Amino acid sequence: MAETILEAKEVVKRYGDNVAVKGISFTIEEGEIFGLLGPNGAGKSSAIKMLTCLFPPDGGSARVCGHDVTAETDQVKRLIGVVPQELALYPTLSGQDNLRFFGEMYGLRGRRLREQVANVLEYVAMTERAKDPVKNYSGGMKRRINLAAGLLHGPRVLFLDEPTVGVDPQSRNHIFESVERLNREQGMSVLYTTHYMEEAERLCHRIAVMDRGEIIAMDTPKNLIGMLGGGILHLGLPRPDETWRQAVTGLSQVREATYLAAADVAASSETAIIHAEPAAEGAGTAVSKTILKIETHHAGEALIQIIRLFGELGVEILSIETLEPNLETVFLHLTGKSLRD
Repeated sequence: MAETILEAKEVVKRYGDNVAVKGISFTIEEGEIFGLLGPNGAGKSSAIKMLTCLFPPDGGSARVCGHDVTAETDQVKRLIGVVPQELALYPTLSGQDNLRFFGEMYGLRGRRLREQVANVLEYVAMTERAKDPVKNYSGGMKRRINLAAGLLHGPRVLFLDEPTVGVDPQSRNHIFESVERLNREQGMSVLYTTHYMEEAERLCHRIAVMDRGEIIAMDTPKNLIGMLGGGILHLGLPRPDETWRQAVTGLSQVREATYLAAADVAASSETAIIHAEPAAEGAGTAVSKTILKIETHHAGEALIQIIRLFGELGVEILSIETLEPNLETVFLHLTGKSLRD
């Protein structure tokens, strides 16, 4: 059984009257890539800052490799690598000289320092540009050197806080490959925060979904997506009618059906699900759509049953939207809003 390398218990962070992190708990096993997935403002960065000893929790506790993040900060800092959202580089120095500087701060010297700088440059695919000034790098290249700096001392746990924000596709892919290689070849444990669901699906063994300072779901990507069964349908109807909802719920391919509140519909998707439409050609009034959210066992078969049902009821379906099962849809299902809101 893998060793628990990080444990957070009911961790809380307050900023005045605002509770940014509301008693979150999770563990990370050795060799695991663990993701904190949620929108900006969900509390992910505040959680990272507490776990990396930048400030203490206002409640609860956390341990890294058995060391308390509040009482044993020196021991914890020796075991972790941190790649923050903000770039921490000197622009007039080369990438190589930046890494030498940070390596010396970690206590590396001489041959060991040279070897580690060369190794991490190779990991992030920046060897050929190592001697260029950082100010001449693209945003993605700076991010890759930032990642390299967090690897110099060979940490047991690597904290990556939104490491691909604002980077070009090539550098983004290099970062993904670096993280996967570190985990595969060195067994490095990683805590990875992101609001990009495709990153979490690709990289993470387990994911905690955060919203408004709370963990609202936690499992493997496959199991989280499996929560949705065969997918979700959004059905646009002329009005909310409980008889219609009950009839849909009774279909063999439907798990559950609920009407969405107007506020939830407006925030639920990057596509405009609810809007005013002309009642008829030349008419001066508009008809509002009510959205019936339908969780299915099999979306395609459920859709056939639903169309047949409303045909028999003589009710016009104003729109149909199919939400494919993925982490974005999971977040929408759990919170009623898009992951990127």
